[in-house]
Amino acid sequence: MAEVILKNVYKTFGKATAVNDFSLHIEDGEFIVLVGPSGCGKSTTLRLIAGLEVISSGEMIIGDRLVNDIHPRDRDIAMVFQNYALYPQMTVYDNMSFSLKMRKVPKDKINRTIKKTADLLRIDQLLDRKPGQLSGGQRQRVALGRAIVRDPQVFLFDEPLSNLDAKLRIAMRAELVELHQRLKTTIIYVTHDQLEAMTMGSRIVVMKDGLIQQVDTPDTVYDHPVNKFVAGFIGSPSMNFINCTIARGDGDLVVKNRGLDLKIPDQFRKKAEKYLDVQVTLGIRPEHLTESTGLQNADPKSSFRASVRVIESAGSEKLVHIRNEEDSMVARLDPHVKLKVGDVIDFTARMESAHIFDINTGDTVF
Repeated sequence: MAEVILKNVYKTFGKATAVNDFSLHIEDGEFIVLVGPSGCGKSTTLRLIAGLEVISSGEMIIGDRLVNDIHPRDRDIAMVFQNYALYPQMTVYDNMSFSLKMRKVPKDKINRTIKKTADLLRIDQLLDRKPGQLSGGQRQRVALGRAIVRDPQVFLFDEPLSNLDAKLRIAMRAELVELHQRLKTTIIYVTHDQLEAMTMGSRIVVMKDGLIQQVDTPDTVYDHPVNKFVAGFIGSPSMNFINCTIARGDGDLVVKNRGLDLKIPDQFRKKAEKYLDVQVTLGIRPEHLTESTGLQNADPKSSFRASVRVIESAGSEKLVHIRNEEDSMVARLDPHVKLKVGDVIDFTARMESAHIFDINTGDTVF
């Protein structure tokens, strides 16, 4: 096990900068997830750590060694790829034992290591099969096993679940988290799937255009995004964004446009006053919009009227697409709420959970 430290790391390809001033301290035994849209630099960063790409500038430290100029095979890391990268002509046993044989590990130790790892991953009955005889989930476990038997200081995962179907991805997410809890080895995991990031990482690193946007625990990133990009990228369905102006109204501060006039909670008043009479972006997550009918103590200062455009019933919830005079939004509602397309009803916004973003910089005001 080892900590991993990146200091002011850059990677350029010609005039294009893929990784831009990337600095991160990953603690020993931590499960870190790099997440962001395609082209944000997350996979390039992982390849830099692995030594598969050469750093343009900066420092890379694994354990107590500066590894900038150390060959990938000597970095004491193991990487699990999206396509599994198994040798098709070899059995599961031979795939898992290959690296140990190359290191001249005694045969009896190889057998013990393979058996222990196969038992851990519940693939002990598959050791004589070849990859073509395995399901996607079984191949993923074999790829994991091949990495585990090397007993590396750091595991690197490059979108390992993206080729699996939705049901199997959920199961494998839980298995990977459980595996980390058992092995307690440092894991650096790359994904474009924000749900994977939220459910697996002890901390997540949100990236955009080669730059780190925010590093924190999943709950903190979700509840306290540092900017509009992070707020919109993390969460499904995405946060609703509405252009408004901060103004005074009946002794309160409000955000308003033609379809909204919502009171800003007192705890945010001081920050909001700096943007008085300035256009801003209001951000409200779908679960913070509630259908007002029957809601006890619904605050009229946090309510607005909208028409129901589309209803998506998902069993455990309803995603309701609504529109007022100016804006379209999505509300996540209880599945038993009685609505039909065309209804015009009142909705209440939980403004204590809302966010305001600077319309020019995208930075979070509150």
